[in-house]
Amino acid sequence: MSKKIELLEKTLGYEFTDKKLIIEALTHKSYKQPYDNERLEFLGDAVLDLIVGEYLYKKFSKSAEGKLSKIRASLVNETGFDKLARSINIGDYILLSNAEENNGGREKASLLSNAFEAVMGAIYLEAGLKVANDIAIDLIEKNHKEISLDYLFRDYKTTLQELTQARFGVTPEYKVIASRGPDHLKEFEVAVFIEDKEYARAVGKSKKIAQQESAELAVELLKQEK
Repeated sequence: MSKKIELLEKTLGYEFTDKKLIIEALTHKSYKQPYDNERLEFLGDAVLDLIVGEYLYKKFSKSAEGKLSKIRASLVNETGFDKLARSINIGDYILLSNAEENNGGREKASLLSNAFEAVMGAIYLEAGLKVANDIAIDLIEKNHKEISLDYLFRDYKTTLQELTQARFGVTPEYKVIASRGPDHLKEFEVAVFIEDKEYARAVGKSKKIAQQESAELAVELLKQEK
């Protein structure tokens, strides 16, 4: 486990003095130890809420509270933290029971999100807010193309439909090409067609996500064809 911890620390850019703290942050309750990561997860959630709140407050100095709250809500949630957790391969390091592992635990969004919060809580406890802030914001900026209300809430399906109607006089069609995995880890591959020509395809955890991803790719292709 020590080699794995070193690899995670290198990815994070932070080395723990107290190795017990990072081990606790990576210990799922199914692992049946006297400790687990739920308390650190609780702390990390609050720390990340503050970090992202301050970041947005400074980044969007003229935005009203309502807009800032919406942007924060789009970042500080299970989906957002799952994305950050996967970017540092946190699933490789979590300590799980055999039963939870066999049930696909290392790929569960809720489990990965919780572990990410716990790790950030552990960093905050040992190194303080500034270090936790620097690591969290670096990960957020690397994993989001753009941080704005327009980007985070953008509906690419609507954008694509507007483009295709203006250019071709038709609406795009989405087809599920394949679905893979067990029910709790299902992925869908969706392709988008315009005038019976496939423009793009993408994979997502739901049909809706895959449609949005394929629509985004198609929008980029259509813009290049101008």
